Amino acid sequence: MRTTRRRLVPHRRRREQKTDFRQRLALLSSPLPRLVIRRSLNNILCQIIRYEKAGDKVLLFAHSGELKTFGWTTTTGNLSAAYLTGLLCSTKAKKAGISSAVLDTGLARSTKGSRLYAALKGCVDGGLQVPHSEEILPSDDRI
Repeated sequence: MRTTRRRLVPHRRRREQKTDFRQRLALLSSPLPRLVIRRSLNNILCQIIRYEKAGDKVLLFAHSGELKTFGWTTTTGNLSAAYLTGLLCSTKAKKAGISSAVLDTGLARSTKGSRLYAALKGCVDGGLQVPHSEEILPSDDRI
């Protein structure tokens, strides 16, 4: 005889704070590919990902470490490097024939003018069409 109630354990990726499943379902319902921007302490990663039933497919990516091949000598985790990484991602997207995407920042906290939005500004300035608000982007003098 059981006296305690059964406890429902949430999904593993939700427990680890890696995936917000409600936000992911809303993003996957869009026919456009996702522009995924992830940040770490020292790097920025921009990926364009298309949803498939078997699993997500990464179409292209740009990492801030690639900036060193273009002559970038300072750190790769700052606002300027994030902007240039977004610009690099949009040029790769043009070559692959991708013209528009939907922004996916994951569980990262949304702060106006942050590195995430600097990468978004680089993508938009490079010609990629991403729906956004102009007030969240960092100003040109900060970049």
